[in-house]
Amino acid sequence: MSPAIDDDGPSGIHCRLDELLVERGMTLTRLSELVGVSIVNLSVLKNDRARAIRYSTLAAICRALDCEVGDLLVVQREVSDGRGR
Repeated sequence: MSPAIDDDGPSGIHCRLDELLVERGMTLTRLSELVGVSIVNLSVLKNDRARAIRYSTLAAICRALDCEVGDLLVVQREVSDGRGR
């Protein structure tokens, strides 16, 4: 079975990078320096526009923020409007 790919819509994964940076008093610039990833690429991730992330980058971000992958990336659950939708 192949994974579902939706190139036109959101992935349903939310990146909590902005929240974790605030909690740790860290700037995106400082994280970029620690991880070795450009500010532009981190911004894409932070704003939920990333389509993929390397495991090595994910691990480096988690080390720099002292967090687990599940702290950084969460599944967004669809909210029902009460009418079965």
